[in-house]
Amino acid sequence: MDTNYTQEKKYIEAKKKIKKVKAFYIHVVVNIVSIVIIVSVNLTFVPYFHWFWFPVMGIILVTFIHWMIVFGSDVIGYGKDWEERKIDEYIKKNK
Repeated sequence: MDTNYTQEKKYIEAKKKIKKVKAFYIHVVVNIVSIVIIVSVNLTFVPYFHWFWFPVMGIILVTFIHWMIVFGSDVIGYGKDWEERKIDEYIKKNK
């Protein structure tokens, strides 16, 4: 009974993670399209002043923050089990 509950819980968590990853990739595609449109409009109507850098930098910053939310804790080593690993490490060190 307990293993079924645990497996179901892991499945639900994995499904939530996949939804977040999918949303991130959709966000990246939308941002690429937006950047292309912004650059095109700028270079078509005001080619002598490249103002497109300002919104592009904002888009890149927001995309980076979204990436950190979705993947960051896993990439830099602070996943959900980080506390448990540190506790185990501390216990082993202080035996």
